Amino acid sequence: MSRGRRYEERKLNLKKVFAVILAIIVVIMFIFIITGILTKDKEQVKITSKDYAVVLQDNKWGVIDSNGSNVIDPSYEEMITIPNSKNDVFLCIYDVNYETGEYKTKALNSKNEEIFTQYEQIEAISNQDTNKQVWYEDQVLKVKKDGKYGIINLSGKELTPCQYDSIMAIEGIKNTIKVTKDGKVGVLDNEGKEILAIQYIDVKNLGKDNKEGFIVKGEDGKYGIVDYSNQIVLEAKYDEVVKEVYGNDSYVVKQAGKQVLVKKDGTEVLNTGYDEIKGILKNAENGVIYVKSGKYGVMKASGEVAIPAEYEELKEAKSGILIAKQNGKYGVIDTQKATKVEPTYTSITYNEKADLYIAEKEDYSNDIIDNTFVVRQSGILVDSDDDKGYIELKQGEEYKYYNFKFEEKNIAEVHTSNNLFKSKKDGKYGFVNKDGKVIVDYQYDDATEQNSYGYAGVKKDGKWGSIDNKGNVVQEPTYNLDDYLKVDFIGRWHLGKDMNMNYYNQL
Repeated sequence: MSRGRRYEERKLNLKKVFAVILAIIVVIMFIFIITGILTKDKEQVKITSKDYAVVLQDNKWGVIDSNGSNVIDPSYEEMITIPNSKNDVFLCIYDVNYETGEYKTKALNSKNEEIFTQYEQIEAISNQDTNKQVWYEDQVLKVKKDGKYGIINLSGKELTPCQYDSIMAIEGIKNTIKVTKDGKVGVLDNEGKEILAIQYIDVKNLGKDNKEGFIVKGEDGKYGIVDYSNQIVLEAKYDEVVKEVYGNDSYVVKQAGKQVLVKKDGTEVLNTGYDEIKGILKNAENGVIYVKSGKYGVMKASGEVAIPAEYEELKEAKSGILIAKQNGKYGVIDTQKATKVEPTYTSITYNEKADLYIAEKEDYSNDIIDNTFVVRQSGILVDSDDDKGYIELKQGEEYKYYNFKFEEKNIAEVHTSNNLFKSKKDGKYGFVNKDGKVIVDYQYDDATEQNSYGYAGVKKDGKWGSIDNKGNVVQEPTYNLDDYLKVDFIGRWHLGKDMNMNYYNQL
């Protein structure tokens, strides 16, 4: 209001007006400059956020950051463990006595300072998946003091006292830690909270995560099931509880050497007509997948055979739909035995989140089949990301992206954090920005997309090197990576040949 009245006045001091206007322009320019700087810094941080990786050089182990700079010089004989790549907690093993198996441990931070020195030992809690790929609990560490074990978080906060005889992960299950005390076993979560009381002889997972419950073994050697809330689901009175074969409040147990399907109250549902039960179908009326004389079929809960045992393999994809193997090939059928996909593929997997089927052919190419069993796309499956909701296919010489509705997407829509994108022209690869402007000329024989560290691999004359997020050459193409499963760089460091160990080296 007052500003409007001022400019309605007839008598103006033009010098003051020009000075004010000039000042405003300067302020606006300053704001734009600062905004640009902050935006640039923000983008740089996004691409080069502090991640850490293990490296191997001259048979010595060290640590680098996401810029490829040394954090811990490669000087250790044993591989360094990084439980969480975004935390500067590095676990080192040294003074190893290979005859007795004894060794010492220490934890270092990014300043190469020793931390958590009050403990005798500091170790990551290792685990592995069904493919034997090793991974670690990324929020907690196992520590030892006065001969007993406890748990701390990555900041050093004590989550449990050092009071346990042993601490280990339950295989394949995240945030689930098995502890032993005075000969009894229980389960903690990664905050140190007791999930299962320490009163069992042994504990195993029932399903694919801790929410599915646990198979417990009592002092008399009998097995039962306890849920995540420490409540008894199935009384511990069986010779065995079969892992990962359950559903509809039914479980497969073994008594007197024979598998039996029981309800959680102990009522027997099925006990004859099969050699083995391989799965409980999502629809209770459809019953179970069973095996007889080495062949698979489907039996209803009533004992009626719905599908005779004549398949080499059956696996439920979703309710009422089965992936079936016959004559060495895979197809899809329903629980009425109607063929949905002809058995012509070497394998078929079902993606539940995308509600689609990935079928592989003899030549390793793939058909992508929708939930109406129509082939929607074909090519070589390069990548599938459930979180981002896309699949990447190599179709001919081109790499294409599709969402789960089979709509084609450009790479910038998929890799939203990238600022460079691989592009091909006249048989050569270069890189463009989000607007399609060429940043790196078309000069390479092959290339990778920019990774989460901001680097991309480039190939020329049969050798690989790397560029950074600005297109600058970081490593001239000098590495022969023909025998490597994956091309991936952090600066001049390349992902090692043994991907299960997850380390980088310089060749």
